[in-house]
Amino acid sequence: MNPNSERHLWGIDLGGTKIEGAILDPEHPGQALHRLRLPTESAQGYAHILAQIGKLVALLEETSSQQRPERIGIGTPGVTVPSTGLLKNSNTLCLNSTPLATDLKKLLATSVILANDANCCALAEATLGAAQGYRTVFGIILGTGVGGGIVVDGKILTGPHGICGEWGHNPLQGEETPCYCGHKGCLETVCAGPALERYFSNRGGSSLRLPEIVRLATEGDLLAAETLERLRLKFAEALGAVINILDPDAIVIGGGVGNLDLLYSPMTREAVLKHLFNDRFDTPLLRPKLGDSAGVFGAAMLTAQKLKS
Repeated sequence: MNPNSERHLWGIDLGGTKIEGAILDPEHPGQALHRLRLPTESAQGYAHILAQIGKLVALLEETSSQQRPERIGIGTPGVTVPSTGLLKNSNTLCLNSTPLATDLKKLLATSVILANDANCCALAEATLGAAQGYRTVFGIILGTGVGGGIVVDGKILTGPHGICGEWGHNPLQGEETPCYCGHKGCLETVCAGPALERYFSNRGGSSLRLPEIVRLATEGDLLAAETLERLRLKFAEALGAVINILDPDAIVIGGGVGNLDLLYSPMTREAVLKHLFNDRFDTPLLRPKLGDSAGVFGAAMLTAQKLKS
């Protein structure tokens, strides 16, 4: 056994389609020592997801020739309610209202530290990625859903309800589309990838994926250009509200929609400025450096935070 293995950081990223595990060396955390994936197979239910996580941890032990550590960080869709220990707001619906942290602790026979997956991504980018050196970081997930996380001095903010950073469910002016959360007009119903595709289709376009809509916009298609301009303006409105409250030192935009160049353009910055209680908008909008590594790296870094506290 590696004599330094007791110092290694273990993380699990529980996604809707895959579960990923990684082991990091805290001295060089930007590169995983070991990294494995299994399908989530969430359609088979809660017990099956637990079994897949247990299987993945066992495979990490086998691959690394290490015993599982005293604590494992786990990024989850949704959040754990501090007062009850039950998971909520997960788009993997079978996880909602379950004592996931308690069940994983029993299953894995070790301590677990759970955090929302967007929080894990924000933590990874703030400590290992694009936003290293910035004190207050707002990390955005803009993809099939919209989420966010806030990291201050290298630590995730969660709040007494566990919802700190959940800007995807802030309402937008004039929007009425129902959201799975039970409210209407949430940012997620407007700026997420499926929402943009739905808008394009409902306005008379074909049923296309977002990359095809982007291509059409570059070719001069007016409806495609309208769809992307709407994204710009609604994103700016939502981001302006966050900046007025938090005024972060840096903003990292992750997720598939976050790859679009228009979100980083001077026109978008001008659109954000219109919503600010200020005459300047100097906050850097950063592209993530860690890509699909961010979630699992951030989950592992949760255990480093625990060790420091």
